[in-house]
Formats: sequence, C-alpha cells, structure tokens
Amino acid sequence: MAGLHVDCYEYAGKGDSGSPLLLIHGWGMHGGMWSHAAEKLAQHFNVYAVDLPGHGYSTNHSDSSPVTSGLTLDSIVDELSDQFDEPLAVCGWSLGGQVALRWALRHPQQVERLVMVASTPCFVRLEDWKYALSVEILEEFAASLQHHYAQTLKRFLSLQVRGSEQEREMLAIMRDGLFSRGEPDINSLQSGLDILRSSDLRGTLSEVKQAMLVLAGERDTLIPLQASQYLASRTPNGRLAMIKGAAHAPFLSHPNEFVEHVVNFLNEQ
Repeated sequence: MAGLHVDCYEYAGKGDSGSPLLLIHGWGMHGGMWSHAAEKLAQHFNVYAVDLPGHGYSTNHSDSSPVTSGLTLDSIVDELSDQFDEPLAVCGWSLGGQVALRWALRHPQQVERLVMVASTPCFVRLEDWKYALSVEILEEFAASLQHHYAQTLKRFLSLQVRGSEQEREMLAIMRDGLFSRGEPDINSLQSGLDILRSSDLRGTLSEVKQAMLVLAGERDTLIPLQASQYLASRTPNGRLAMIKGAAHAPFLSHPNEFVEHVVNFLNEQ
C-alpha cells in the first residue's frame, strides 16, 4: 500500500531540531488547509500535515481501492501508525480529532500529546448525548453526496464558518482551498460520514493517558461548547481552551491565538 501524502514544515526556530507535531484535517478537507498555521508552528516544531486516505494528494494511490473503500477509524489509524514510526504530538481537527484520539488509545507509545481542535467524542445526537448534530443532517449529506458532492462539500464549509467573526472571509479562504489538491474520493467521503455517524468514543475517554488540550471555537455551531467541555473533563489529563470569536476552524480565523495555545501546551514540562 502506498504511503499517505505528507507536507513537511521543517523546524525554522533557533537551537536544536524541533520535536515532531502531526496535523490531521477534518472531513472532506486536506492537509493544505493547515498551511498558514503550520508555517507559524514550524518556528517551534517539525510540523507534518497529512492528507488522509482518499483526500488531497493521497487520492493518487496506485492501489487506491483498498484504501478508499470501507474506511474505518481503525483502518485510518493503522495507516498513520505505519507511516509515522517516531513518537509525536498529534493535533486533530474535527473528524481528525477522533482519528487522533483513537490513535492515542490504540498506540499510546506513538502519541505523546493530543490537541483536539473543534472535535468531539460523538458527532451525532443520541438519547443520552445532546451536544451534537442530528443524525438526519449527516444522512442528508450522505444522500446528496452521490448526486452533487461538490455542492455538498461547499454547504459543509458554510456550516463550519457560520458565526465566525470573519465569516465571509473564512468562507472564501476555505472555498479557495477546498479543491486545490484535486477532488476527494467519493468512497472516502461516504466512509468519513459513516465514521461521523457511528463513532462514539465517550466510553473510552477515561483510558486516554496522554495530556490533552481541547481547543474550542466560541461560536462553533457544529461542535457545541458543552461537547468540548465534556471531552476535556472526562479525560484524566485534559484541559479546555476557548478562542473567542472563532467558529469551527479557529486555526484559520485566529491563527496567532491558535498557535500560542498549541505552543504553550506542547512546551510544558
């Protein structure tokens, strides 16, 4: 199986080489979405931004069928685990946060610290979990993907920036970047939605031993603040930081604050 595409932002700070930090994007996106924040983070760390299977440049596998058909949280984790053999800090955005969390649970020797950005242990509303999207919204996205996948992804972008202080500017930036690495694989998009609809990691949070920073956007309409509070409070070494005025992509709308939070957390002894 071919390796995943990874952007490398080499440490540009003073002194010895920086410690490794991996950035994992959300559903329908790609690693290039991190570029502005990644360049800033590279003043402090060796930064890697991966394109998940079927997304961005990782759609160009010569044997793409096994990669993009029937993706699961564990199959994505397995591929990341094979790709990165050194211990590192992992920062996951939205769906990427669930990937990071599952990776930390399955291979704790590989994941030293966790940063969860606008993420949640459970994306859908359940009888005992109100801080989430209704399953009908995700089912609607899944149905419309088959006929108008580009429009569906653009609608999802609108939900991500809704309420942000710079909503119009953020929407333009995300739309410009959406297909800058080509079109994502439709099977991977469907599998990603299946993960969002079915994955519930609440029962595993007490097993997460790594230090975890949960970064929440104050105005995030996809991941309510209560979900971030729950995530931080139910992990033994979790903490919450909220970025005022931000929605679902705080590393784009408030990059300086985002980087400051990440750097301070990862540099703690």
